Amino acid sequence: MPGGAGGAPPDPDAVLAGLDPEQREVATALRGPVCVLAGAGTGKTRAITHRIAYGVRAGVMQPASVLAVTFTARAAGEMRGRLRQLGAGGVQARTFHSAALRQLQFFWPRAVGGEPPRLAERKVQLVAEAATRCRIRLDRNELRDTTGEIEWAKVTQTVPEDYPAAVAKSARQAPRDPAEIARIYATYERLKQERSVIDFEDVLLLTVGVLEENPGVAEQVRAQYQHFVVDEYQDVNPLQQRLLDLWCGGRGSICVVGDASQTIYSFTGATPDYLLDFRSRYPEATVVRLVRDYRSTPQVVHLANGLLAQAGGRAAAHRLELVSQRERGPEPVYTEYADEPAEADGTARRIQELLDSGVRASQIAVLFRTNGQSGTYEQALADRGIPYRLRGAERFFERPEVREAGMLLRGAARAGGADRALDDAGDLPSQVRAVLGTRGWTAQPPAGSGAVRERWESLAALARLAEEFARARPAASLGDFVAELDERAAAQHAPTVEGVTLASLHSAKGLEWDAVFLVGLTEGMVPIAYATTDEQVEEERRLLYVGVTRARYHLALSWALARSPGGRAGRRPSRFLDGLRPGSGGRRAGAGAGALGAAPSGAAGGAGAGRGPAVRRRRAPARCRVCGRTLTDAGEIKLMRCDDCPSDLDEALHERLLAWRAEQAVLLRQPAYCVFTDRTLLAIAEARPESEAQLAAIAGVGRRKLDKYGRDVLELCSGEPRRDSSEK
Repeated sequence: MPGGAGGAPPDPDAVLAGLDPEQREVATALRGPVCVLAGAGTGKTRAITHRIAYGVRAGVMQPASVLAVTFTARAAGEMRGRLRQLGAGGVQARTFHSAALRQLQFFWPRAVGGEPPRLAERKVQLVAEAATRCRIRLDRNELRDTTGEIEWAKVTQTVPEDYPAAVAKSARQAPRDPAEIARIYATYERLKQERSVIDFEDVLLLTVGVLEENPGVAEQVRAQYQHFVVDEYQDVNPLQQRLLDLWCGGRGSICVVGDASQTIYSFTGATPDYLLDFRSRYPEATVVRLVRDYRSTPQVVHLANGLLAQAGGRAAAHRLELVSQRERGPEPVYTEYADEPAEADGTARRIQELLDSGVRASQIAVLFRTNGQSGTYEQALADRGIPYRLRGAERFFERPEVREAGMLLRGAARAGGADRALDDAGDLPSQVRAVLGTRGWTAQPPAGSGAVRERWESLAALARLAEEFARARPAASLGDFVAELDERAAAQHAPTVEGVTLASLHSAKGLEWDAVFLVGLTEGMVPIAYATTDEQVEEERRLLYVGVTRARYHLALSWALARSPGGRAGRRPSRFLDGLRPGSGGRRAGAGAGALGAAPSGAAGGAGAGRGPAVRRRRAPARCRVCGRTLTDAGEIKLMRCDDCPSDLDEALHERLLAWRAEQAVLLRQPAYCVFTDRTLLAIAEARPESEAQLAAIAGVGRRKLDKYGRDVLELCSGEPRRDSSEK
């Protein structure tokens, strides 16, 4: 197979080039059961894709006989892409649900008869209707949690009548009375039957049923798939394991990959027991440990190892001691702040320093325990004009401008040389830019803000993707690129849109950044307050471990002593940092504050070793200027009044401020919120400051913005005619 498609390795031995000894051991272990214990950043996807490719290229495996399963469409798409580059196209790489759904749809007419049931479009709506039938009122959060409980019950194969006992046995904290949830669960199942619909959990359950009750169907599946690879095996739940056992049919041609120290989804039914028990089930299994960490610096790896060294439980007994393969970097930074707004502002300031030093915004992440913590950080970044994106926002390939661009690129690829837009375009990136240019896209960002800028960022991400694709496949055509886009769209594998990532620790799994800020690390948050059993607390420790191991180079950890300015400073840092952060006793993760700097202004205490007790600045509580109530919400603190209290807004001033902000956004070529947020403008229009001191007292007006915009804003507040910007 000389040369191979798309620059694939020319022969089987070439597939192994560049692998380290342990990765090579994985790639060449083609017979019998194989268990790969792979630590964070150790190249597990590289190892297993090279194993499949080596097996295919060596003639041991036929591409169509291999089924690789993982847990997200994005991971499956990435795996398929890598296999194509290695000359192993045709291998099925899918999620458990996707693989099961294909089998269910194919075999249903033969095994059951008729058309297979359709998938329910909105599970939550069905659960809400079931609750209404049961005369149980659920608010939005209770509805979401109840839906999660039903999903947990189904993947653990718990029927409605057994749910209360299962909850008690597992020490699980149900969001409502377990008997009520059991009633909703039973009604939900009846509703689905009435409407002939199924949910995602039913896909697995029904596929299991078809395979168990139809030996001929099971044999046909096993004849098709003779080699299995399971990624993220620590996240398998009982129902998925039952399906996997049916697929394998007692054969040992299975390779599993996982890390018990990254088990963070037990609330969904996932368990590392199948990974940890693999050698008991298969005594003859080949076991390979991947511990060479290629992602993170020795300083980050040292902290990650130290975090797990204090862990307990079964997973901890099988932990992997990582060994960094990178050069030394800065020490992790530990910072204690007086309150949450100060923590958010300090984090934003440090992010600005990184941006100024050349770190790209897309290579920076702020990770928190719960999604409810994001608002303060969104505000702090917006106040400094730093673009950000929330993990889990609208899917990239569903954006209208991206779908339109895809159609244009597809048309240009079909037209080939007949497309006039490509006349002056030579290489693939130039062709893509030329096509995007027919809809007004330019290499420079627009002066507008909001939706205009978001549209440009989406198209810019496509242009960058074309450049990356051309580097990986120099001979690729526009048609090849369109096929890649279709593959990514099917897998929701979006290219990076520039901006700092804000994400929960759970949603950060599988991702990595040059710089990671782990925020809100206090008792009650990490570990979360409702983690009461030893097992639950240990999972919280693993969750923090996952956060630490997302960082390649810069790592900052912080916590706040109070929720709001002037609040009682009764919080304490997470117990998981004891013995790791400087000054906390025991083993230490680093000698000093590190490259990101010492504790900033607004911080309650520093990070350096050997310091005395932190000097904590006490602020007066923020109180509503109308009713006098103590304020805790960040938005209310900015306005210095309760949202429900009467506003003394100067509407004319507010209109002048909005018009001025729009002008500034055009001049700066930034979104309007980067000048001042809506809340800050509202606060200014209510306060009507007459001096720099009064303006500076408004939350959201820091020293940098005061110096840059203070004179303009005070002129607007005074009603004086403002000078043209060109006079400055």
